[in-house]
Order: sequence, then structure tokens, then C-alpha cells
Amino acid sequence: MTQKSLQDLFIHELSDIYSAEKQLTRALPKMARAASDPQLAEAFTLHLEETRGQVERIDKIVESSQLRLKRIKCAAMEGLVEEGRDVIEDVEEGPVRDAALIAAAQKVEHYEIASYGTLCTFAKQLGETEALQLLKETLAEEKATDEKLSMLALQQTNADAARAGKAK
Repeated sequence: MTQKSLQDLFIHELSDIYSAEKQLTRALPKMARAASDPQLAEAFTLHLEETRGQVERIDKIVESSQLRLKRIKCAAMEGLVEEGRDVIEDVEEGPVRDAALIAAAQKVEHYEIASYGTLCTFAKQLGETEALQLLKETLAEEKATDEKLSMLALQQTNADAARAGKAK
């Protein structure tokens, strides 16, 4: 179905990110299990709980705004999840894999930040004040997760990965 109005586009983008979040709820446990650093595994586990809450927020938006989401699959998230799966399969367990998992996770976060930023702009333009507030909460969580991943990478993981590469 084509989008003929900003409302149609809002519904399409909301449907897309809903699919993305659902895919992520299936990918995060695998990433947590694949991480060798306990802090990274915990970060993935905590973000899984946040992601479930984000799905609930979208459900609230749909309910309060009386919207009907489209049944679509987010192709972008599908590709990002596939990249994460490739890391798990192709990179030996240890600090290099952890660095690669962080990189894959940050790609996901940046996609989500872009998506939620756009949805906030659409919601504001459409006068969807309740939706805007809920979307802003999620956007803030996504930015905070990205920051946590950056801190893990900078404080420990990347240095460990660099040392591991020199040891071979």
C-alpha cells in the first residue's frame, strides 16, 4: 500500500519499527550468550528488557491513537540481525568477537535512533502528543544504550581485542 499522507507514512514507519523491535527481542538473547565479557552480556540482557518495554509502548500508541499497524517485516533490521548472526558464526569467541558484537549492536542502535527520531517528528507534526511522549522515551533509551556500548568499547573491549590480535 502506498503512503498518501503523513499519517499513512507515520503508520508505515511505526509498523516497520514494531517489526524491528520484535526481531531484536529474538536476536538479543543470542548476542548475550555469544558475548564473553560478562558486562557486555549483561548490557544485551538489560537492553532486551528495555526492548520489550519499547514494544509495549508501541502497543500503547496504537491503542491510544486507534491506529492499525501493517503486517510488514523490517528489511533493515533483518539485515542487521543477519550481520550479528555472522559475527557469532565467523568470529572466534573472545575479545575480538565482543568488539564485533558491539559494532553490530551499535549499527542496530543507530538505525533505531534514526527511526524513532523520524517518528517523533511525524508525531509532533500530526499532533499526536501522547505518541510523541512515548516515542521520546524510547528514543532516549536507544541513545543511552548506544552510549553504554561506546563506553564498554572504549574502556575495555577494543583494547582487549587489539591485544588479542597482537598475541597471534
